[in-house]
Amino acid sequence: MIEGKCLVPGEAIASEIVTVARSRDEILEDLVRQHSQLVYRIGYALLRSHHEAEDATQETFLRVLKHRSLDTVENYKTWLARIAWRVAVDRSRRRGRRREIAIDDPEKPVEERASSDVPAHEVILGSQVGGLLERLIAALPKKLRQPLILSTLEQMSPPEVAATLGINEAAVRSRVFRARQIRREKLAGRVTKRQR
Repeated sequence: MIEGKCLVPGEAIASEIVTVARSRDEILEDLVRQHSQLVYRIGYALLRSHHEAEDATQETFLRVLKHRSLDTVENYKTWLARIAWRVAVDRSRRRGRRREIAIDDPEKPVEERASSDVPAHEVILGSQVGGLLERLIAALPKKLRQPLILSTLEQMSPPEVAATLGINEAAVRSRVFRARQIRREKLAGRVTKRQR
């Protein structure tokens, strides 16, 4: 019986299916609204292309749509991050593109930026430092780079990173520590080299 109406068994089942479908749509809509930026950033962190990251975001939510029981997921953020990570890794492999940037590559030209209150030299310095940090991160071994990107750039907690990458929390913490240590050493080496 729904809202005072007596339904035959077939109508009751159809009504339940509509209710379940509606709640799936609502869950999916909430997931997109709350986590689409995270999914995009994970895709961009791996693929380094806005277009590719947008495609990876769409593919991630298409995979979520195909998942049969959204209401059984315990932590949506971690679950989505894991799917997004796998999608981005798969897309990267399919492209056959490996992004390896040597630290000693010449600096890229500075992008044009809109006028602001910040002095030009600070804008240029900021983009150069950002580019250098990006190259330092890209030069890290994959095993160290992945947890660093997720924990630092995507601001995921160690348990979330562990669940996303399928490793334990202790491994996440030690890999992030080692990645930061290597990055700090290489950055210090560059600074010392320029001062000479």
